[in-house]
Amino acid sequence: MTKPLVLQGRLGELFAADGPLAARVPGFRPRPQQLAMAAAVAQAIDSHGVLLAEAGTGTGKTFAYLVPALLSGGKVIVSTGTRALQDQLYRRDLPAVRDATGLPLTIALLKGRSNYVCHHHLERTLADGLLDLAEQVTQLRAIERFAARNASGDRALLAEVPEDAPVWQKVTSTRENCLGSRCEHHERCFVLNARRNALKADVVVVNHHLFFADILLKDEGGGELLPACNTVIFDEAHQLPDTATLFFGSSRSTAQLVELARDVRAALQALGGDDRALAAAAQAIDPACRRLRSTLGEAGQRLPHAQAIPDVAFAEALEALVLVCETLAARLDAVAARSEDLQLAAERAREACTDLRCWQAGAQGGEVLWLEASSQAVRLYRSPLSVAPWFSEVLAAQPRSWVFTSATLSVAGDFRLFREQLGLQDVDEHSWESPFDYAHQALLYVPRDLPEPAAPAYTAAVVATLKQLLPFSRGRAFGLFTSLRALREAARTLRQPGVCPYPVLVQGDAPRHQLLERFKQLGNAVLLGSMSFWEGVDVRGEALSLVLIDRLPFAPPDDPVLAARLEQLRQAGEHPFTAHQLPQAAILLKQGAGRLIRDEYDHGVLVICDPRLLSKGYGRALRAALPPMPLVREPEAVADFFATLAQDMPAAYPSL
Repeated sequence: MTKPLVLQGRLGELFAADGPLAARVPGFRPRPQQLAMAAAVAQAIDSHGVLLAEAGTGTGKTFAYLVPALLSGGKVIVSTGTRALQDQLYRRDLPAVRDATGLPLTIALLKGRSNYVCHHHLERTLADGLLDLAEQVTQLRAIERFAARNASGDRALLAEVPEDAPVWQKVTSTRENCLGSRCEHHERCFVLNARRNALKADVVVVNHHLFFADILLKDEGGGELLPACNTVIFDEAHQLPDTATLFFGSSRSTAQLVELARDVRAALQALGGDDRALAAAAQAIDPACRRLRSTLGEAGQRLPHAQAIPDVAFAEALEALVLVCETLAARLDAVAARSEDLQLAAERAREACTDLRCWQAGAQGGEVLWLEASSQAVRLYRSPLSVAPWFSEVLAAQPRSWVFTSATLSVAGDFRLFREQLGLQDVDEHSWESPFDYAHQALLYVPRDLPEPAAPAYTAAVVATLKQLLPFSRGRAFGLFTSLRALREAARTLRQPGVCPYPVLVQGDAPRHQLLERFKQLGNAVLLGSMSFWEGVDVRGEALSLVLIDRLPFAPPDDPVLAARLEQLRQAGEHPFTAHQLPQAAILLKQGAGRLIRDEYDHGVLVICDPRLLSKGYGRALRAALPPMPLVREPEAVADFFATLAQDMPAAYPSL
């Protein structure tokens, strides 16, 4: 490229009201913020720079980064936060931009290995015949037919088998149980085919997990998953610090050990099941895992190593689990030569023993050890206190262009927290406000006289507020809760006979995408969710008109990683609340609030029940992070808003 793309005039042509994008994208209209962001992305690509681009809801940031990226002429990797956004980019947005630019570019979609059918595990499951339900047998046959006729093996393309169906675990591979080059199906492997396509493509769409998996694979000398490229674009970039923490640390779950034991039993069965000692060693894993889980309390709790290890029952159960794992590893080593599956199982067992022993021994410098208990499993973590050293090395390794974009990267234009979390330096920063007219499309309602969040009756008061407002909005509401305990209490109350006249959908009743589809179809439902519903949820139009947030989303103080990081800030002479907790809460609050207005015809009310938004000094910073909506304190103002909206409905929703 000899001069900045902006000077070539192509951006203005493509984003014009009568331009190629308008001709190919229904509802497209020029937005100054979108064109300005596209120009900034073009400049970053031209200068091999690092750009932080925050773009409010409705800016059209996807096209704002895709157009200059495709025009750049170099190889591009686009990394997203979710598989759903990956599919949208690959199947809808990228083809539209490619057609608009007229460039003969090839695009590829690359997901993690668990998204592709594995021929080896499919064949083994078909041979075993050990499925629990008749429904799983039907699903397995559907997967068999799909794998025979589909070129990609991407499970997202098989709609008749739900994405959360247990049978998928039996017909896909993980990093631990993939045979690699030793597999008899290596040449026709769906995962390897997808990687080969990615290496040849001009634009590759991945997700953040796969991007970091590629970094780890290179660090371990294991080759690469992703091709060399000129530009990397991170969409939903606010998720990167948490994803990087996961990948630059390590973890080991009892569920992985149970899966290992299951694979050993299957491998033995394939050989005739003649090794009783190995079978007994594998059989001992399950009760040892259950014993460890039984020493812990309710699901969802997180404990630091220093709190868990002194508990005698836990320490003894962990030692017992390590011993049975070591016994299994020894038995596997003795028979590994009998099959590829047993050889791989032996390697997995040795790695598991090493991880468990290292966790027992305690933390090394710069890391925190902790555990998390789910309903049936325990996961042991080793997490870095900071990912900045690793991530800054990634950026420095090659002279690429790097673009980080999201609707929530800053607090009132201040990107300091995000920069420091990833160790970013010498960056260009831009923030564009949403083009939506929040002053007329929305209200912010903060109820009077609610108790402080620490009060025992607080959640009951929140639910009472929601119940009071639902007749005004005629249902059509999200209730977003910061804890599962509050979510469960709200669900119990609203589902009592005679309490709520509208359908109540609750996180956990079904997969998220099914709940959202049901919510849209019903048109008057109330959906209750926790943090997984605070972002990545797009419900446009009348179906969603009220979003209630129960309390300000400060991270729980008992989170072991957060507690260790706050202590590190304190020792460095910084104020942890101001430097980390407050900006993080502001970003989360902005994400939750972003569920309300999704296009220029949306209208609705954002309800924040936490009185600290107005009573505390730090509330001013949190309010500044929200879109500029009129603030009201009385329920009558909410009723008037919806009454006026009902009268003006044809004008508010011209497409209806």
